[in-house]
Amino acid sequence: MAHETVTVLVYSDDRNTREQVRLALGRRPAADLPTLEYLECATAPAVVRALDAGGIDLCVLDGEAVPSGGMGLCRQLKDEIYGCPPVLVLIGRPQDAWLAAWSRADAAVSHPVDPVALSGAAAELLRARAARRIHAS
Repeated sequence: MAHETVTVLVYSDDRNTREQVRLALGRRPAADLPTLEYLECATAPAVVRALDAGGIDLCVLDGEAVPSGGMGLCRQLKDEIYGCPPVLVLIGRPQDAWLAAWSRADAAVSHPVDPVALSGAAAELLRARAARRIHAS
């Protein structure tokens, strides 16, 4: 797995939030993971098109995005995309964790972006996805 790359979709209507996510995750969120490539989306339809096309290993969705928030979008993706990749939702405050659970997000991290929390959650989701792929082979 060390020589591969994985693709992370980052959704937010705010380019500063997308940049914060990219900077927090960097090229590799953990030493045992492959390097990351990013696909940025500013609209919900772009996210759906990207997931329909395939090749996405992790989605990071901004729960505070407008007009389509990441939590509602996450729920839609989990319902509509077969084999939906893991989704990490950025929530506005820790009290919104129940909304992230409702959305069926695989993980949630609070705004403002905390690089340690975000990379830890992303690494855990990417490891779990890689393990599922190995067991499915």
